[in-house]
Amino acid sequence: MRFIEDRIKINVRFSEVDAMGVVWHGNYLKFFEDGRESFGKKTGMSYLDIHKKGYVVPIVKSQLQYKTHISFGDEIEVVSRLIESKAAKIVFYYEVWNLTTNKMSAEGLTEQVFLNNKTRELELYIPGFYKNWMDQANWISG
Repeated sequence: MRFIEDRIKINVRFSEVDAMGVVWHGNYLKFFEDGRESFGKKTGMSYLDIHKKGYVVPIVKSQLQYKTHISFGDEIEVVSRLIESKAAKIVFYYEVWNLTTNKMSAEGLTEQVFLNNKTRELELYIPGFYKNWMDQANWISG
């Protein structure tokens, strides 16, 4: 399996926790989104870059497994790995690490597909611009 990895650190804000003082479960998907946005900015394949090429990439599948809690004020690290795919989809695997406790708090996966921005039709083949980007990317074998 080949992948490209990005890491970002986030300080958990009060607005991200529930009445028990722990991160509300829905915010983990927002952490995944933060990871994808960071990845896109650092690798030159942001949502805006994809949109300029005539596509949108909605999420069609998400998986999330919770491991340990995160509290207000904790620092976390979101590890985002773009997994190489031969299909016309974008697959990310994530790990959310609580740096305060040094424990993995969650892991998950998202899949996105390419839709033509004008017609909203599903792209059955990897768009040329994305294939070119993948051919030049710095993949890690793992």
